[in-house]
Amino acid sequence: MSGAVQPQPELRTPRLRLRPLRRADAGLIELYASDAKVARMTARIPHPYPPGTAETVVERAIARSGPGTIWAIDAGEDAENGLIGLIELEATGPGRADLGYWVAPAFWNTGYASEAVEAVVRHARDAGLQELTASVFQENAASVKVLLRAGFTYLGDGEKHSVARAAMVPTFRYHRMLAG
Repeated sequence: MSGAVQPQPELRTPRLRLRPLRRADAGLIELYASDAKVARMTARIPHPYPPGTAETVVERAIARSGPGTIWAIDAGEDAENGLIGLIELEATGPGRADLGYWVAPAFWNTGYASEAVEAVVRHARDAGLQELTASVFQENAASVKVLLRAGFTYLGDGEKHSVARAAMVPTFRYHRMLAG
């Protein structure tokens, strides 16, 4: 078996391209991730968003050096940069991965998050993963609906540290079996 990294696939939905990140994405990532409404609904995005953070995220994704695969959620035409958010699968063990995503507030309640999650779930199943997990802050009813729509089931309550809030935040945990 070769140690070469396989190219990251582009995933398509009727309205979206989930594509590998590119350096030109850093500006939009910084713009959207700097919004407190986005940062407060994620565990990892700091607020205020430090200069250079978006470039680091992009470079890590391009190098495929982290434990996850990050896609740009892109609503533009092929030649455009229509980045509206990010979605990631992070390996958590053999056949298992954790799903995380965010969409810029201007695109909330449009169905884009559901389309992106469903596309990544199909990709994960086709890639041979057996189980996905996800957690959302309990106050994020929209993300709960996205996960339930994509076939995730409730596992239980928990807590996760939010960098933006500098605190532990109550979560709902979900999973989706893919095999069988």
